[in-house]
Order: sequence, then C-alpha cells, then structure tokens
Amino acid sequence: MLVDKPIERTSFDVVRKIRNMIHIKKVGHAGTLDPLATGLLILCTGKFTKKINEYMAQEKEYTGTFTLGATTPTYDLESKPVNFKDTSLITREKIFEATKQFIGEIMQVPPAHSAIKIDGKRVYELARQGKEVKLEPRKLVIKEFQITKIEMPVVSFKVVCSTGTYIRSLAHDFGAALGCGAYLSSLCRTRIGEHKLEDAKTMNEWEEEIKNIKMQMDS
Repeated sequence: MLVDKPIERTSFDVVRKIRNMIHIKKVGHAGTLDPLATGLLILCTGKFTKKINEYMAQEKEYTGTFTLGATTPTYDLESKPVNFKDTSLITREKIFEATKQFIGEIMQVPPAHSAIKIDGKRVYELARQGKEVKLEPRKLVIKEFQITKIEMPVVSFKVVCSTGTYIRSLAHDFGAALGCGAYLSSLCRTRIGEHKLEDAKTMNEWEEEIKNIKMQMDS
C-alpha cells in the first residue's frame, strides 16, 4: 500500500489506522518518516511484511527546504531555532558550491534525536533526558543534491540518496559548511525505488477504497 503520509502524524499512526481499517494485525512500514515530514510511506500487510527490508534498502528521493541562519537541537522544527547568525554574506554561488562536498559516498553522523537504539534505548529518549549521546558516523551515498530555489533564508532542494540518510543531518551539516547554520524546515519523500508519491493515496482515499471493497464483499 502506497500512502501519502500527512504532516504531524507519525509513521506508526498511519500503520495503526490502516491496521484498524483492514483488521489485519500484521502491518508494517518500510522506512520511518518524521512527524513533520510528508510523502511516500510504503505499508506492507500479511505475508508482504517479509518484503519490508527489501523496500527499505531501495534508493530514496526527497524534496524540501532548509532554513539558513540558525540551528535547532533536533535539526528540524520539532524544536525551536537557536544560535541565530547573519546570512547577508551567503551568496547563491556559496550555496551551490557547498552542495558539492555532500555528493557521492560520504560519512554522516545521525541526529541525537533519532530512533536509533543504544543499549536497547532510543537515542531521542536519552537526548530528551539531557544525556549526552555519541553516535558514530555512517557511510552512505548521496547520488543527487540539487538546489531548486533560493529565497533567503529558505533554500529549496531535491536529494536522491541511499537508505540510512538523515536529511535533518544533511541540513545541519550543510549549514555548518556555509558557516551560518541551518535546519530542515520542510520535507517530502517523493520516491522509494520505483514507487512514486504520485501513485500513493491519502489516508482518506484509502479509507474510502477499503470501505468500497468491504461493501462489495458483503453484497
């Protein structure tokens, strides 16, 4: 099932809603989207849950915006911007030049506020408790990193990347490379492998389709 995840819903919210709709316990998603992110979420049910890892390993495409001139503890808008800096000297040329160091095989440190586990605990739980979290950099591939629009301090982008890439970390690292800081201000997943967002249905559309199928089965 290809779902267009709405903003301010967790990936598990979507799984739970679909599970309640179809009355099948075995439902899972192939790759978390943060609550403030929208876009393509692949759900697998029943025996297709065996394919979840296969879908998770596929290339992903994202569009969104970075806001320059500040950082946030979560690297996105789940926390308030801090460390404000002047961006008046950040030119278009500097922005385009900064993308080059993030294309290809790179090492990336995941955000402290992420679902990665350390000693059985989610690191975001440790971070919220004020505990210092040390995460090791991970190797990943960014195939494309395009700047699609600049309306300072907001920069629009498109990224094609391997699994395990944190676009929040890319925002943070991109801001550091420019020397002014940045955070992820919007994100949409537009593709996973061959599956595209335009082929996905909204939660309301899935609800309507499931109702129609049930009606046909009952008649």
